[in-house]
Amino acid sequence: MVDAQAALRELHDAYAATLWRYVVHLCGSTSAADDVVQETLLRAWRSPGILEQDPATVRSWMFTVARHLVIDEARSARRRHEVGVGDPPERPSADRTDELFERLLIEDALATLTADHRAIVVAAYFEGRSTSELAAEFDIPEGTAKSRLHYALRALRLAMQERGVTR
Repeated sequence: MVDAQAALRELHDAYAATLWRYVVHLCGSTSAADDVVQETLLRAWRSPGILEQDPATVRSWMFTVARHLVIDEARSARRRHEVGVGDPPERPSADRTDELFERLLIEDALATLTADHRAIVVAAYFEGRSTSELAAEFDIPEGTAKSRLHYALRALRLAMQERGVTR
């Protein structure tokens, strides 16, 4: 047992520093390198037959074990853990630039209408009111509400065509 401890101490003195630099180069972390070198030496201690081998064989065995430990750690679930976030990321939304330009165009065209025409179009199409509700709101007969809406839409269509809208 004393002989194995002395051999392990010699192994540590001969290869630990070189092995540590190699592992730091592989994984980029000094603390991880400390752990890998320690585990490599522990495996050498558990395999007493390796201590009796040729020094070149021992060196290559230790570097191979260390390399495999680094690879195993990189593939482990501990390395690939998920990090929780407080809020989920925003979902991508469609480009709404065209919608914005259409709104600006409609607002501009609505501004050219008379106040009565603009009010009836806004109440009918943006507030969703029926012709009977329009007649009650503006205190006009239902037929007048229908014809006012018709002429307002016609004037709005003309204003939109003047701005290049053809649909």
